[in-house]
Amino acid sequence: MSEEFDKAYWEEHYHGRTAPRGEQPNPHLVAEAGQLQPGTALDAGCGHGTETRWLASRGWQVTAVDLATTALHHARERAEALGGEVTNRITWVEADLTAWAPTEETFDLVTTHYVHPAGSREALFGRLAAAVAPGGTLLVVGHHPCDSHSTAHASGPQVHFTAEEIAADLDPDRWDIAVAETRTRSATGHGEGEITLHDTVLRARKHP
Repeated sequence: MSEEFDKAYWEEHYHGRTAPRGEQPNPHLVAEAGQLQPGTALDAGCGHGTETRWLASRGWQVTAVDLATTALHHARERAEALGGEVTNRITWVEADLTAWAPTEETFDLVTTHYVHPAGSREALFGRLAAAVAPGGTLLVVGHHPCDSHSTAHASGPQVHFTAEEIAADLDPDRWDIAVAETRTRSATGHGEGEITLHDTVLRARKHP
């Protein structure tokens, strides 16, 4: 496994670092999943669980997976503060996405945000795509190669990619590509003020 993105790396990353109170879910998730009928969802690489909590609060039954024990601890605490109606909809799983394989054709929504795979990106996204139920949605949000901020703060050949690269690995006989584009969003950088980030967004629907 890569020394950069192994368990020790992520434990150190999350140690003493909690998501800000009132942190909002990823805007691309809100835009692309906000109108979907709630069902079962997989949040692959959930981190502090902001997207998991948003999905659960909207009625989704969410399986939230992350490698870092520390991140999951923080995520559970934040979810518990929202009460049982939300926490009862979440199953937390500590697992390494490099090797962990979700059950195939299980989830109405599979989503991942800014994943940093230690192994093959194609293999990971292949497993995530296989987990989407017929008629379900795959939503991948990542760092676009042109995004200078993430390029300066994250390394590794698997971190940056385009939507077209992900779409090319989806069988057109099984998938409809609804969105495959580069989008911008604003964020507050650490000591940098307001910054503009360039994201890769792919939304695809598996044929029923």
